Amino acid sequence: MKRFILVVCLISSVCAFNLPTSRTIQAQSYPNRPIQLIVPNTPGSSLDTVARLLADKLGKLLETEIIVLDKPGASATFGTDLVVKGKKDGYTLLYANTSAVVYSKATNPEMVPYDPVRDLEPLGLHCFFALGTFVQESSPWKTITELLDYARKNPEKVRTGTPGVGSIDHFNLEILQFLTGARFTHVPFKGSGGHIALLGGHIEVVDQSIPTCLPHIRAGKLKPLLLSMKMQDFPNVPTITELGYKEELLSGWFALYGPAGISEEIKRVLVPAIEKTIKNPDLKSKMEEQGYIIHYTSPEELKKIMISDYETARTIALRIGMSK
Repeated sequence: MKRFILVVCLISSVCAFNLPTSRTIQAQSYPNRPIQLIVPNTPGSSLDTVARLLADKLGKLLETEIIVLDKPGASATFGTDLVVKGKKDGYTLLYANTSAVVYSKATNPEMVPYDPVRDLEPLGLHCFFALGTFVQESSPWKTITELLDYARKNPEKVRTGTPGVGSIDHFNLEILQFLTGARFTHVPFKGSGGHIALLGGHIEVVDQSIPTCLPHIRAGKLKPLLLSMKMQDFPNVPTITELGYKEELLSGWFALYGPAGISEEIKRVLVPAIEKTIKNPDLKSKMEEQGYIIHYTSPEELKKIMISDYETARTIALRIGMSK
């Protein structure tokens, strides 16, 4: 009888000891199948291109395939909503731009079916990119001061393009006009076609991102007059605060998210892997060559940036009647 009791106790001890071990093995087994990375933009867009670069490096680090799926539509909210409503198992993630998590909600809150802060789990900010005011190299305006002076004295005579009403570039145009008193005629384009119109002489100015315009700057066809943030490649191009104004222009950024509610065990795998991937020297070099500013930001800091940018955008949207 004593031998039987001893055997039972030993079996119970082994089982009790193995329970947490089993849970640990289960948690550490993530990921054990391919991960879908949803990009809420079109194939070939800058968001898509960068997502594929990151997915390749992150997949190798996690030792699994990361499949990039482009799900454009509804100002980047369609693909984002798929992630929000997806399974919280870590196998459906989001690579988002600011339209998806800030500006669509700020301009059309009733049309966006999710709350970015409540419904998305930040996993890390990947990169910033400067937005700017660009003219042709042959433009009569050689500095932003000359352009602003002309636009003040000749209101709405200068046509400036943006990627569309409610885009981050449109918000910067509104900030610029509000601060300086200059008045431009806004010409919204669908996507990033404004620089093509500028090159063709159909408009005089474009407000757009550095990565989009960089090849034409290097070719000597376009030049930046103003940037939303300083860049080493353009030390003589000012930011708006360097002109004496106290309000900053907005800058774009790309970041990774999961649906709110994914487990802490999964985040303990994903977050360090994302940070290490973003800081990968080879990936960093490729991104910087395209005009991006690599700046890993923790999930906590990313959430603060989201909230701050949203509050700024919402204030502007209400001020100019873009939203109710």
